[in-house]
Amino acid sequence: MNSKISALIPAAGQGKRMESSVKKPYLMLADKPILSHTIDRFEQNSVIDEIFVIVDESDFILCRDNALEPFRFRKVQELVPGGETRQVSVFNGLRALSDDVDFVIVHDGVRPFINDTIIFECLEATAEWGAAVSAVPVKETIKVANEEAFIVDTPKRDRLWRVQTPQVFRKSLLVEAHKKASHDGIDAPDDAALVEKLGFPVKLVMGSYKNMKLTTPEDLRVAETLLNGEI
Repeated sequence: MNSKISALIPAAGQGKRMESSVKKPYLMLADKPILSHTIDRFEQNSVIDEIFVIVDESDFILCRDNALEPFRFRKVQELVPGGETRQVSVFNGLRALSDDVDFVIVHDGVRPFINDTIIFECLEATAEWGAAVSAVPVKETIKVANEEAFIVDTPKRDRLWRVQTPQVFRKSLLVEAHKKASHDGIDAPDDAALVEKLGFPVKLVMGSYKNMKLTTPEDLRVAETLLNGEI
């Protein structure tokens, strides 16, 4: 693609479900922190021009010393301070981008198994539609419950997808979506939802079940197995 492409990697969450005194982006996965594995996937991708890592401002030194400097990433431009929510953190990242950026990739800092195929296919879909997200079909039957935990609906599984990252957008579209959300006081679960609220279509791109978000100690054990090629 003959366009400027930036990657925003939010990693400002506390990760309480990991049950560790070390914040989960900095937990070791084999030879380096989880966050470093993730950054490296974008560092090695041929079309990514620059990377912005979004972390809690109090973790800047921790991030530089443990996740960045030991691995000499060339594409990481700067650390961006995170906000109270992921949505605010991504908006802070968007503000750090230069005016000549065409496409923005938003990817969770603790999804270290992203691959080039998914990134390229999301970018191709975004070039056509303006917004695309990685997702996988739901395998299990899903139930909708009421407040008393009784089932009220069973949606058809063939229409349900489990959304992942990367989520890729034309920069102008994502900026517009975040500005409107900020103005209207809208809090959405992901960036795609903000674009949906503008009335724009978001294309689903087949992701990978291996592209997991590391959230719990069990996830970390699965990740170690994946990294060793045992799955």
